[in-house]
Amino acid sequence: MPLRERVASGLPPRLRSRLPGRRRYELATRYLEGLQGIEIGASAHNAFPVEALNVDRYGESDTVYKEEELRLAGRIAEVDIVAPGDRLPLPDKSTDFVLASHVIEHFPDPVAALLEWERVARRYLFVVVPHRDRTFDAGRPITGADELLERHAAGLRSEEDRHWSVWDCPSFVELCRRIGLEVVATEDPDLKVGNGFAVVIAVDPDRPLGAVQPD
Repeated sequence: MPLRERVASGLPPRLRSRLPGRRRYELATRYLEGLQGIEIGASAHNAFPVEALNVDRYGESDTVYKEEELRLAGRIAEVDIVAPGDRLPLPDKSTDFVLASHVIEHFPDPVAALLEWERVARRYLFVVVPHRDRTFDAGRPITGADELLERHAAGLRSEEDRHWSVWDCPSFVELCRRIGLEVVATEDPDLKVGNGFAVVIAVDPDRPLGAVQPD
C-alpha cells in the first residue's frame, strides 16, 4: 500500500520523487530504492535519490535554512508535513524508512528522535551525521551515550537551535547499540557530502516501541 494511503487522515497525499536529475548515492540506493518514506528536514541542495515526503517543523519559506537552500540551489524543498521531527503525526509503522541528514545533532534529546523514527518506520532509519572533526564542531568533546541517556531520562526539550551533540562514527554507533538499535551499515566519511558519516539502522518489527530497549 502506498505511503499516502497509510499515513494519518488529513496529511498531505503527495509523494515527492526526488530521483530525476539527482546524483546517484550508492548507499541510499542500496537500502532505500523502491521504498517510500519520509525525510526529516530535506534540503534542495542536498537532495537524495529517494521517494519521500518532507517533514519540517516550519512551513514558511523565509527561515534561515530555506534562505540557504535558495542561495545554494536556487530553489527550496517543498514541505509536505509540518511537525517537529521528534513528534511525527504518523501512525506506527506507516512508512518504509526515515531519512535524516545533518538533522539529529539539532535535537536536545537525540534518543527520543531515534525512537520516534523507529516507531513510524517499517524497514530502515538512514541517518547522516556531521563528524565532529570535519565541521565547525572540531575540538568539542564527543557527546557520550551516558550523557544522552541522562538527557532522555530527564525529558530534555528546548527551542534553542544549535548543535546539541557531536559524534564520530564509533560514538554514534555505540549510542545506537546502547538503546538497542541494530546498525547494519556505516560509511565514514559519507560519500554524499563528505563532512559526516552515514549510519543505516534496520528496524526490528518485534521491538517494543517508544522506550529504550538495550541489547
